[in-house]
Amino acid sequence: MSRFDAFFEGASFRSATPQYEAGDELDVIVTGRDGDDALVRIGDTILRLPETDVVADSEVRIRVTEFDAGESTGTAELL
Repeated sequence: MSRFDAFFEGASFRSATPQYEAGDELDVIVTGRDGDDALVRIGDTILRLPETDVVADSEVRIRVTEFDAGESTGTAELL
């Protein structure tokens, strides 16, 4: 094993499109708005909080309600 291989042994990289399941609870920061919906971006994944009165840059706790792994998009609700 080369030193390079030894250095990176066991290392892994985070995905730019994390996957979630309905029911997952997360602490997130609202990154923007689209009409009445607040948007949360985690890497290239976008979670929409429909008809939520939360301003951008707010830290909130959410529960994922739907998620499309192929599109890396979903909806969530405030807790």
